[in-house]
Amino acid sequence: MPVPLDRTAALLHDVVDAGRVPGLVAAVDDPRHGTTVHVLGDDGAGHPLRRDTVVRIASITKPVVAVAALALVEDGMLDLDGPVAAWLPELAAPRVLRHEAAELDDTVPARRPITLHDLLTYRCGTGMLPRPGADLPVQRATAGLGSDGPPGSYPLPDPDTWTARLAAVPLVAQPGSRWLYQTSGDLLGVLLARRCGTDLQTVLAERVFTPLGMRDTGFSVPVADRDRFVPLLTAAPGGGFTVTDPVDGAWAAPPVFPSGGGGLVSTLDDLLAFSRALRGGGSPVLSPGAVAELTTDRLSAAQRAGAAPFLDDGCGWGLGLAVEDGGRYGWDGGLGTGWRSDPSTGVISLLLTQLMWDGPEGPALVHSFRAAVHSCVAEDRASPRGPAGPSSVRRPARCPAPRSSRSAE
Repeated sequence: MPVPLDRTAALLHDVVDAGRVPGLVAAVDDPRHGTTVHVLGDDGAGHPLRRDTVVRIASITKPVVAVAALALVEDGMLDLDGPVAAWLPELAAPRVLRHEAAELDDTVPARRPITLHDLLTYRCGTGMLPRPGADLPVQRATAGLGSDGPPGSYPLPDPDTWTARLAAVPLVAQPGSRWLYQTSGDLLGVLLARRCGTDLQTVLAERVFTPLGMRDTGFSVPVADRDRFVPLLTAAPGGGFTVTDPVDGAWAAPPVFPSGGGGLVSTLDDLLAFSRALRGGGSPVLSPGAVAELTTDRLSAAQRAGAAPFLDDGCGWGLGLAVEDGGRYGWDGGLGTGWRSDPSTGVISLLLTQLMWDGPEGPALVHSFRAAVHSCVAEDRASPRGPAGPSSVRRPARCPAPRSSRSAE
């Protein structure tokens, strides 16, 4: 293992040893040095984690659903620039608030239809507002629909009921004009299921999971695999961790509403299969051209700025995932997961915990891991010495410190 990755290992061990998380599963997949996997600690109750531990990936669901959508586009079943009203007739004639704080009857007509491209770029006109308190009329109207909180915050109704209720609330912005978090992913999931005449789990299985061998990814955990599933934790005020969702809780049975914005569970190897396929040009699920579409930033400077704090440090957005300056892409899940792929080096970084982001510590851990991996790999590429043997260095001394946290799901 080269020195930079050895220092990354030290960082992860220090995180678990210090009790910041009870355990984690992580991978650095490097075409130059192979795959390094870290399995550390336990589930918070003394059960050791495993490489095939099943975790809630939350918003890493978004790029998975986006890939399925592009697969349907490539098959001619959907039009990237076409209106979605054919499959989401509830959105055929949306009204738009004059401003986000307006009363619900203070609206104007949408200037154009909502398109599939709007859903994939999260610019359909509705979503989570970066405003605490949820005191605006539109926030009160969407309470309980998952548009004003992280996935899993509320027991959502069935997809048809959810879509009808959401469509009854005016849009916050004109289609295509503003990036808003979360709701586009859930609408996209409803669209894919309706277009294919089945449920979202089946669509994703046919278009993504089965072709890529993602055997453990889905919207629930079968009883036979429950021993590999871990509880969802939050940090307790006095130290330690509290179980928020047990292994026989919300993900024990197929949900009434399969959330395309954040409802999947998965494993390290399933996510490696997904990210490696994109790195390799998309086969067997997408063409290289579709991968290029997926990973191209679509936001204007103003839209980037308005997306804070969900998109930080000027990060952009492609089709269902973040695109950073320099081309690195991926996304994170607010239930403790993070993924990035760097096209310039081919390196993939994955970090899976089940500690919910209820403060700065969660995303800070994801950022520190990512910074250690990608910056130190770049250092290794630039070094004339070539790969080094294992190092005894215990601290990532030359790697950057964690970035400031964000409150995104």
